[in-house]
Amino acid sequence: MKLSGILKALPDPGVRFVGTVDPSARPHGVTVDADDPDINSIHYQSQTVQPGGLFVALPGLTADGHDYIHDALAKGAVAIVTQHTRYDGDDPERFLCNGRPVPDGFWHIHVDDSRRALAPISAAFYGDPSETMCIIGITGTNGKTTTACLIESILITTGMRPGVIGTLNYRYGDRIFDNPMTTPEAPDLQKILAEMQVAGISHVVMEVSSHGIDRHRVDNCYFDVGVFTNLSQDHLDYHGDMDTYWSCKKGWLTDHLRTGPKRDRATVVLNCDDARGKELSERLLNQGSQLPCITTGRAENAQVRPEDLAFDLKGIGGTIATPKGPFEFKSALVGEHNIDNILSAVGAGVAMGIPPENVKAGIEAVSIVSGRLEPIANDRGRFVYVDYAHTPDALAHVLTALRSLASGRLICIFGCGGDRDTDKRWQMGEISVGRCDLSIITSDNPRTEDPGMIIDQICEGADRVSSYRYQPAELAKGFISRGYAVEPDRKMAIVLGIAASRSGDTILIAGKGNETYQIIGERRYPFDDREEARKALAVDDGSCQPSGFTG
Repeated sequence: MKLSGILKALPDPGVRFVGTVDPSARPHGVTVDADDPDINSIHYQSQTVQPGGLFVALPGLTADGHDYIHDALAKGAVAIVTQHTRYDGDDPERFLCNGRPVPDGFWHIHVDDSRRALAPISAAFYGDPSETMCIIGITGTNGKTTTACLIESILITTGMRPGVIGTLNYRYGDRIFDNPMTTPEAPDLQKILAEMQVAGISHVVMEVSSHGIDRHRVDNCYFDVGVFTNLSQDHLDYHGDMDTYWSCKKGWLTDHLRTGPKRDRATVVLNCDDARGKELSERLLNQGSQLPCITTGRAENAQVRPEDLAFDLKGIGGTIATPKGPFEFKSALVGEHNIDNILSAVGAGVAMGIPPENVKAGIEAVSIVSGRLEPIANDRGRFVYVDYAHTPDALAHVLTALRSLASGRLICIFGCGGDRDTDKRWQMGEISVGRCDLSIITSDNPRTEDPGMIIDQICEGADRVSSYRYQPAELAKGFISRGYAVEPDRKMAIVLGIAASRSGDTILIAGKGNETYQIIGERRYPFDDREEARKALAVDDGSCQPSGFTG
């Protein structure tokens, strides 16, 4: 694609100048002269640059792409986009980037915000695929992945060809790919959408993270439906406070959905059992907003609401009322919190005009969501689940659901991630120890933090609700009184929790879900909670003991 075609997508007055280093060939505005290079690829990481590529230098939290412009040029970039470059006052024929002279022989586009420029550049390069596909976005602290799987299933039972972009992976047809982040960077996102479009995918279900919104990854991605699941404490290490966190998500729901070619038909689905969702729905309705809104929840005035619900360890059953009429359903998903996810998926189906019978079939076709209250089969009479719950609200919902269904004791094995919101650690300690018969506090993904320090912060909350801390060796033959223990080695913590259990007990391993790694320092090591649980369960009853047990 010609550089001039890409530059037309940039908003005015975002571009301050475009030109080569030769002062006589520096046209202002977005006009490119006769030497209009072909752009073969878009890059935001210098190590990926290919000959003929356009490199967009992004300022980051730990690194600045402007420091790698020379590397990008050495790899064959023919154009760069920057926001930190300036002319050298002593020598007007030189560009300076972060104080370093930049060589000539390439095109340079200077913008006010290179991150904002990356999305329109990427969308234009890949042909704006979201304009002609049906895109369903899901945002919220918890429930995005489960809701996405349910919507995907509804679309399949309706005869559509859906793709999914989310935490688990991105997938379409029979192809599954690793996804390094919930919402990919703009070039990766637009490339994935373009690949799906070529493969004949008609609908795409996308998890939209607050980072993805705030860092403009979903700019120039046009949504037909926006789903809000809930809001609770998370990512405050990034957003700072809950109001800023909510403002980010609300802006996507109310402003982003009303821009672009789909602004007259985009619909928002709001969980009104959540205080923020209820507040937003009332505001939209009271102000006569042109943004159509479908409300979900247990209130009688919710457009999509449950009736006559029944819960057990085999799933959820009942009736769901919709604007197109009610339908009975039975889902294999466990836990009362999953009714919220089901209602959100039904709301999305209603927004797309899918008949109730197809929505019902899609809901009932989902038997399991990877790493979301995923049961671990065993012949030892234990009810073992692995769940991604890594926020206070998510952990509280899952434990409350399991407590209401469990016939035996409830054991939780969990930790908190490093380099993330520290204030939630004591809260999760208090929640787990307060709701469980036994909690085992361990490491999650400590990253570059000291695992022991993270555990100490969790224990601050645990000590608020429990006066007894077991030593691991004490649990060799089980436990009687409520309390908690600390085992920093996550593998040993899983062994310990299962060893301390007895037939009929329910065990939750929380925090990592379907992740197949553990991040220690800056390295990823193979680790899967599900596999470790299966190994521990395979050991004969009574001999499943971690190192240090005296018996």
